[in-house]
This record gives sequence, structure tokens and C-alpha cells, in this order.
Amino acid sequence: MRFLRPTHTTLILLLFLALAPKTHAQNSNLTVNVDPKFEQLLTEKRKSNPNLSYSDRYKIQIFNGVSETAKKTLSEFKQEFKDLDGTIIFNTPNYKVWVGNFRTRMEAERNLVDIKKRYKNVFLIKPSK
Repeated sequence: MRFLRPTHTTLILLLFLALAPKTHAQNSNLTVNVDPKFEQLLTEKRKSNPNLSYSDRYKIQIFNGVSETAKKTLSEFKQEFKDLDGTIIFNTPNYKVWVGNFRTRMEAERNLVDIKKRYKNVFLIKPSK
């Protein structure tokens, strides 16, 4: 490996120090101008597809098995985790219990840690339509 001579290193250091005070960070002020027609178009899109906002949500599967056990598991879950919603999904031949409706993966993973303390075979899913 080849090294710079001390005179080159000193020259580069002096040049850097001379230019450093002239650098500026970006200003944090931001102005967003939105066309009112854009908001109207977005509203119409939501009306035509009401499930649009839920298609990219994350859920946690806490059970996979027979119907009676799925119902019991969901009932127990709702008693323990009152702030999270849950549902039973039938996927031949098993019933699955999905809980939560998380917007981000990070939010889902935070809840997954708490749920794992109570339920054994839980995992994060992103259901497809």
C-alpha cells in the first residue's frame, strides 16, 4: 500500500479545514403544495376499493388446527389482549387464528414479542388478498 508524503497529507488537511466552515446543512423547513384534485381522486379511489388500506397490513398467527380449539384460543386471546382484534380463518383443512391489524412490520414485531410469551407457535404474516 502506498502512503502519501507528509507534505501532501498536510496540504489536504489544510484544504479540508479551509473549506469546512463554508459547508452548510440543509434547512429543515419543508412546504408541500397539494393539488385539491389529487385529494379528490384519492377519495374516489378509496370508495371504489374500500379494502385498499388493509391490503398491506400485518397480522400474527397464533393457532393452526381444528375448529373447536381455534374458537377456544381466540376467546382466551381476546380476554388477555383486549386491545387487539382477532379472527378465525378457514384454510382447508385447518382453522387459523389471526390477530392484530398492524400497519408496519415494526409495530407487528413489537406485539409479536408480547404474544410469544403466552402462545408457542406464533409468527408474523402479511396476508394476500
